[in-house]
Amino acid sequence: MSDPWVRAPATAGVQVFVTGLLPWIEPRRLLGAGEWVIEARSARAELPVHAAADLDARLHNVAVGGSPVTVECRPALPRAAVRAARTTDARRRRDATPGFLRAGVRLDPEGKVSLTPEAIALEIGERFAGRTVIDAGCGAGGNSIGFARAGCNVVAIERDPVRLADARHNAGVYGVAGRIEFVLGDALVIVAARAHPDAVLFVDPPWGVDWSRSGMGVEAFPLLAQLLSTGMPKRYSRTVLKLPPSFQVGGVEGARPEAVYGRGAGDARRVKFLLLTLLGGGDLLVS
Repeated sequence: MSDPWVRAPATAGVQVFVTGLLPWIEPRRLLGAGEWVIEARSARAELPVHAAADLDARLHNVAVGGSPVTVECRPALPRAAVRAARTTDARRRRDATPGFLRAGVRLDPEGKVSLTPEAIALEIGERFAGRTVIDAGCGAGGNSIGFARAGCNVVAIERDPVRLADARHNAGVYGVAGRIEFVLGDALVIVAARAHPDAVLFVDPPWGVDWSRSGMGVEAFPLLAQLLSTGMPKRYSRTVLKLPPSFQVGGVEGARPEAVYGRGAGDARRVKFLLLTLLGGGDLLVS
């Protein structure tokens, strides 16, 4: 009787089993090409060795929504294929969705990691075109600029004067500084003072450069924890939270989660971040 765990020849097909797939992450987009059979939180397909190795490399040590994603291949992949796929994947990551596209912007090291890519920030902004948006923790201004370009009136809050100056400068580069009110201070205090049932609250709490890929809860984000504990989302039309892919979505009661994928060749099948939407102020959530 043959051993099902012998390593597959490079030309053979491999049975691939993926688990930990939450239904709202668009599993087929994450998994890529293949005749996938999608089941409850799992998927299976037969793939060529190179495709199976590529998928294994891309999903290595990945968690989405607090759920670890695992890839199992039968027979096991050749070690050479695994090594080659991980090298290719590391190179591919460099071709990610760009942050700001215009020259002359300013970004500190954390901003380079946490900035919402320009194209995605604009797409999010267009969902709320014409509305007032309170951006709690604007950083270098990526999200605020996206909202302003979409026609929103924006209040950009930041406690770091250097980063706020960068956000103001970057908004000038994009010609939307006139649509943004830049406010230096404590986001908790200002968010409470500016609360209105017709306004949208956007929260992108700092992740840090070395955020955990295996899972992060509400307690890792003090600003978010305090906003939730005070019931602040109920005072806004809706609250949109931008959080790392590994964030444990079950920790935010009543939120609708969404996986946001990249737009570049190197990250089109990677979850860049999560958006969690909370209702308040009588707004209705439309799918």
